[in-house]
Amino acid sequence: MKPSGPGRLHAATGPGAGANTVPGAVEPGQARRILIIANPTAGGFNARTLEEIAEKLRTGGHHVHIQLTRRAGEIGATCAGPTLKADVVVIAGGDGSINEAITGFGERADPPALAVVPFGTANVLAQELKLPFKPARIAEMILADRRKPLHYGLANGHPFVLMASAGVDAQVVHAIPLDLKRRFGKLAYVLTALKIAFSGRKGSDIEVLTQGETIRCRLAVITNGKCYGGPFVICPEAAVTEPGLHLVALRRDDIAASLWAGIALALGRIHKARNVITRPVSHAEIRSSAPVAAQIDGDPFGMTPLVVEAVQNTVPIIVPRP
Repeated sequence: MKPSGPGRLHAATGPGAGANTVPGAVEPGQARRILIIANPTAGGFNARTLEEIAEKLRTGGHHVHIQLTRRAGEIGATCAGPTLKADVVVIAGGDGSINEAITGFGERADPPALAVVPFGTANVLAQELKLPFKPARIAEMILADRRKPLHYGLANGHPFVLMASAGVDAQVVHAIPLDLKRRFGKLAYVLTALKIAFSGRKGSDIEVLTQGETIRCRLAVITNGKCYGGPFVICPEAAVTEPGLHLVALRRDDIAASLWAGIALALGRIHKARNVITRPVSHAEIRSSAPVAAQIDGDPFGMTPLVVEAVQNTVPIIVPRP
């Protein structure tokens, strides 16, 4: 169970490779089987952090296995796989990796508990839930096993945990070069947004049809939580551990309007800005006369139209003590 040296942290090999199982089946209420799935390409990835967390969990009497992903989609396939035998799945990665896990869990009637090691560029979910970043505190949180229901929505049938949007923010997500993102982190988004803003490119108007109302805007964000782009509050009424989605729509996206929106977001007051429309929504259709870039949870998601809806399903997520 506890081989020495670097061999303890390894990538799975072969189809299935048993890496989506955690050895040591136990009686309920005793030691838990904990699978840590890590994306080694995520920003801030640190193998030593994973080993420290795993060691503390093993010391707490639990069976721990670490799986490093080797291909896109592996997290989702592992979480959906019929051979998954874990009481807790710990995702060490960014918001996109968490999205993959939720997508995989959607195929399961009784998903295991989810925990998060915050890697990634922004990791908005970590900010939303006020998750710890230090290995010792992450391990303590998992050992304490305090759970809340993690709600999510669907965009064209695909789960999202944080948000689905169409407009300039999705345009930035589509346009950002991967090497720039890896080198500069959050700053890469700012640089790409500035490049788009000063390129003179004109996007299409967007219509959001929701609950008998048609809202015309330039940027439509349907959020499941209060945070956006990190710790910035986009919708104080929203929470990922409570049911319900919220629309935040920007009427204009010219340079001046975008600048004021950025300042309002930084101050936590974007929901009160004159250029912004907010609504609670349970179902919405986002459409445009010409295709507009879309994104979910910080990853590209094709183009409009989008059909976005709230769902009743939840996944248990381990959160810090208050």
